[in-house]
Amino acid sequence: MKDYFSLSKTPFYSFVFTVPLFILYEIGVLAVADDDIYILRNGADVFLRQILESFGVMGLYGFSGLLFLGFLGTFMYQRHTWEDTTLNSNTLISMLFESIFWAIVLYFSLAHVMVTLMNPIGIMMTQQVVLALGAGLYEEFLFRVLLIAGIGALLTMLFQWNDSFAKWIGMFLSAIIFSLFHFMGDFGDDFHFNIFFIRFFAGLILGTLYMLRGFGITAYAHSIYDLIVLTRMTTIGY
Repeated sequence: MKDYFSLSKTPFYSFVFTVPLFILYEIGVLAVADDDIYILRNGADVFLRQILESFGVMGLYGFSGLLFLGFLGTFMYQRHTWEDTTLNSNTLISMLFESIFWAIVLYFSLAHVMVTLMNPIGIMMTQQVVLALGAGLYEEFLFRVLLIAGIGALLTMLFQWNDSFAKWIGMFLSAIIFSLFHFMGDFGDDFHFNIFFIRFFAGLILGTLYMLRGFGITAYAHSIYDLIVLTRMTTIGY
């Protein structure tokens, strides 16, 4: 039986671990969005959906199904290739506690600035909670899973770099894009270099966590961090 650190990093456990986050986010969007569903969805979520819509592939709700099928395909493939695929509930519980630990590390790393990694200005607390759930799921999928793999593959092809080294460079570049993303669009923040640097630093932390611990733990750590900040903003009147 593989040890906890290797098991928890696998796509198999990342899928199982993030399914509740996925379901809670989608239910939350349907419950609070009404006619403003594009506005109330996480920005990375909307960005991915709009790309697919431009090719006539999927609509507003279809992307959720596509993402879920992708996760399910990964889950079934890895389950088929493993000799022992018994799901260990203790591993999932440990992943949750580890995610909480890394969320607290992220919070204290950014404690002096109290900046969220999303853009929750001007909407109700319930909607902010929904966006926090989506931030962990969709932003980590876009900026860590897709961008790091994509940039790493491109750098390897262009410069014949070692695959691992190319992915770490991809992680650094994805952190820059992750920070810039929060200043884009009608609901983006006004650009300030100090806020850019803070989110870039957060992107480096999350990117490093993804490279070392996998998608599931990183997604939860991001969402839990946002929920911690929202709680602090509410209780201290920030």
